[in-house]
This record gives sequence, structure tokens and C-alpha cells, in this order.
Amino acid sequence: MYLDHPRISATRSETEPDRIERLNRVYGYAIALADVDGNTECITKLSKIHDHKGILMVIWFAEPTEKEKAYFSKAWMSKIGDLSSRVEHEVLQKENLSTDS
Repeated sequence: MYLDHPRISATRSETEPDRIERLNRVYGYAIALADVDGNTECITKLSKIHDHKGILMVIWFAEPTEKEKAYFSKAWMSKIGDLSSRVEHEVLQKENLSTDS
């Protein structure tokens, strides 16, 4: 069982808790797509998933492949996501890994 899941957060999550629920569904959808592809590395590359005013921010420990980026785009564009293509990806720099908690 994999226990080191990414942090999930959202702007205004205190007043709109459904944002966190939506991100949990999007995360599950994206990782299921990776699983179907036999991609076991995708889940270990993820640091954080954040909904910033309808933009899905996917923060990675390591550079994602185009296919890995597509998992999140597909999930975010689905009915369980935001129905939009607004997805941004960022890779953490090595110096940020030790201070980011």
C-alpha cells in the first residue's frame, strides 16, 4: 500500500470544503489512469495538488512526462473535475525539497 500521497489543498477550502473533495476525486481519477497504463512512477513524483480559483496546480518532485500531465488534464476536464483545461504543472527545485513541508 502506498502511503506517501501528495498534499491536497484549495483556495477558500475553509468556506468551500467541496473543493477538497473534488481534488480527492481528481487525484484518484488521474492515478487510476496511470495505473491502467502500468505507470507506477507517477504517484511517487507528486508533491502537491492545489485548486487555485479553478486552476489545477500540480506540483511534482520530478519532471512529469507528457502522458502524466495528460492524466491530470483529463481528470480536471471531466465532470468530477472543473470541466476546464486550466491545469498548470510545476517541478520543485532541489533546494525547495528540504524546506517544503
